[in-house]
Amino acid sequence: MKIAFDAKRAFYNNTGLGNYSRNTIRQLSTFFPSNEYLLYTPSIAKKIKFDIAENCKIITPQSFTGQLFKSYWRSYLMNYQIASEKADIYHGLSNELPFGIKSVNIKKVVTIHDLIFKRFPEMYKPADRKIYDRKFKYAAEVADIVIAVSKQTANDIEEFYKIDSDKIKVVYQGCNPLFYKLLDDKEKTTVKNKYKLPSEYLLYIGTIEARKNLLGIVEALHKNKIDIPLIVIGRKTAYFDKVNNYIISNNLENKIIFIDNLSNTDLPAFYQCAKTFIYPSFFEGFGIPVLESLASGTPVITSEGSCLEEAGGEHSVYVNPYKIDSIAEGINKVLSNKDLRVNMIVEGRKHALKFTEEQVAKNLMTTYEQLF
Repeated sequence: MKIAFDAKRAFYNNTGLGNYSRNTIRQLSTFFPSNEYLLYTPSIAKKIKFDIAENCKIITPQSFTGQLFKSYWRSYLMNYQIASEKADIYHGLSNELPFGIKSVNIKKVVTIHDLIFKRFPEMYKPADRKIYDRKFKYAAEVADIVIAVSKQTANDIEEFYKIDSDKIKVVYQGCNPLFYKLLDDKEKTTVKNKYKLPSEYLLYIGTIEARKNLLGIVEALHKNKIDIPLIVIGRKTAYFDKVNNYIISNNLENKIIFIDNLSNTDLPAFYQCAKTFIYPSFFEGFGIPVLESLASGTPVITSEGSCLEEAGGEHSVYVNPYKIDSIAEGINKVLSNKDLRVNMIVEGRKHALKFTEEQVAKNLMTTYEQLF
């Protein structure tokens, strides 16, 4: 089988959509090596470095117009090259398909990660909402199969775009094998010394934006006098200023520690050295950091009533992200009960094994095979 991907995010996005794209390409090319994989990207100049298997072929714009107007190529002109390659499947990995692909004789798949901009429109610029809505709706309508990364996202696709539920398939994301490898004490100590980490700490990993509710954690720690540092790792947005102002006004600079420019290879040690990982996001498409934490053997505190319960499984602790006291109660519950933490670690690792790369690749290939 010849499978084509929209691979722009794989080459140019360091975080969520990029990780999903790279992981998908790696998983399929590794566990189903007899297939040929076509990676469509508007450019490979200054790309992110990642290993590309021999059964993968990079395809960039061939026409002068496509090379000059790369976004236009990705949204429209790419159809000509897709048709000429005669692939069996084209899979848009990041919420969209090229406009006009409906007329190309190929099976069409799109992964939609979330519709947060529909549920929380106030968090997005009006122009961005309009663009996302047009792209996502078109992709969901013309695709033969719409892959949702959680049941929550599947429900949202059906609700907002009126897509037939039979066309929507839930295929969970995988967790990088890096996080399943438990480090020895020497390896963990090396990382702790490198970044001057405290002996005990809570951990938050994620973009520092309003939706992910970092301020809720900080307020819970301060107002409830929970005396343990919080390590924060994530890209800063304008929301960071709001969080930082609260930290400064309450003299919490020594309690809330921001880590920048962290190497991915050091990230597992941050998880494994933490007392607990806390992620009280208001809404997610899936919640990969939750899964990374469980795979690392770290207890998870996250939000109730959303797809995060799919990622976190039965043995994580769930809190109401809108209530500061609920967040604090969850933190105190985990920190004060050693037996609970041990059980969360053991059962969390078991849950994470459902999301190994091999299993995710098999689930995705089964979905593809339903097209024929």
